[in-house]
Amino acid sequence: MTDPRALSGDESASGRKRDIDRIFMRQALSFGARGLGTTATNPSVGAIVTRDTPDGPVVVARGHTQPGGRPHGEAHAFSQAGAASMGGTLYVTLEPCSHRSVRGGIPCVEYTILSGVKRVVSAMSDPNPFIAGLGHALLRTAGIEVTIGVLEDEARRAHRGYLTRITQGRPMVTFKIARTADGYAGGAGGVPLAVSSPVAGGWVHLQRAHHDVIMLGIGSVLADDPQLTVRLPGLADRSPIRVILDTHLRLPLTSKLVRTAHEVPVWVIAAETAPIEPEQALVAAGVEVMRVSLGPDGHLDLREALTLLGTRGINRVFSEGGPRIGEKLALAGLADEVIVSTSPKTLGQPGIVAVRPGLAAQLTDPDLYALVEAGQIGQDRFEHFTRRG
Repeated sequence: MTDPRALSGDESASGRKRDIDRIFMRQALSFGARGLGTTATNPSVGAIVTRDTPDGPVVVARGHTQPGGRPHGEAHAFSQAGAASMGGTLYVTLEPCSHRSVRGGIPCVEYTILSGVKRVVSAMSDPNPFIAGLGHALLRTAGIEVTIGVLEDEARRAHRGYLTRITQGRPMVTFKIARTADGYAGGAGGVPLAVSSPVAGGWVHLQRAHHDVIMLGIGSVLADDPQLTVRLPGLADRSPIRVILDTHLRLPLTSKLVRTAHEVPVWVIAAETAPIEPEQALVAAGVEVMRVSLGPDGHLDLREALTLLGTRGINRVFSEGGPRIGEKLALAGLADEVIVSTSPKTLGQPGIVAVRPGLAAQLTDPDLYALVEAGQIGQDRFEHFTRRG
């Protein structure tokens, strides 16, 4: 290892600059996470504005993309910074946008130029082929120093939903399953189990709030009659759109989902061959019905369903769809993140296996998934896997 005392002044200053950039970019990523689940069709971008002082750089403003996708993180930060941004540095988790849109406002590149900052540190370029690199090029043309790639891996994970939609035409999917200590998600015959502890259940509600959609299969709905809302103090308005995979349109009009459809949207994805009468009744009750093809197995084509959600601007899907859907998503290469929670409780008899063989095989394949987090939440152990590539 090189002795720091042997470094030249330029090398030492360069190292300090990199360290400072990483510190503030990490803050920008943390701040950007506050908007997850509220900004579709846009990504939730974090932005930090700093200015230099004799004692080092200080933060003068923080911003993140606001609910509904506007204003963007940079614009939000600059509106707070005012004249204090002059001569400062902008740290932003995604390349500033460079195009005008009918939704309003000037692009973030123009905000940045007008702000008077002398430097922009960007975690990554925008993958949108129509604008990739243009924002950075315009900033350099305006005489602003641009550094790209600081904490890029972390930024790619933070923006995975947006990146997946732009590059693959579908949202990212987080599949979550809870199981007993002996590996079951339900009792024999599909009898529902209260698996998670209250603390772990609260954490799951927070994950719901960080996604645009919560997706469930009709079998789980018929068994549990869930609300699928966020029931945490102060976060009730963060309940995502509820999407039900319902091949034959069996969703009961008396279900909690239908009865609350005017409060929190409910979208049902059915087969093209499903009967029209139940669709008419659901639509009259405030539910939106969409249709996709059947796959070779006679069930909904999951890739087509997710692509359909992508056309609606959905970036992030949280699936609590049960063991079969989890396995199908994984085998189709559609389960981008997988969260497995294990309770200390046991069922003590055969039941519904939570992690089916197909999913289990993939999670233990290091070429397919990496375990990125593991720990305890309340009484339950959580493991968080991310799909490689």
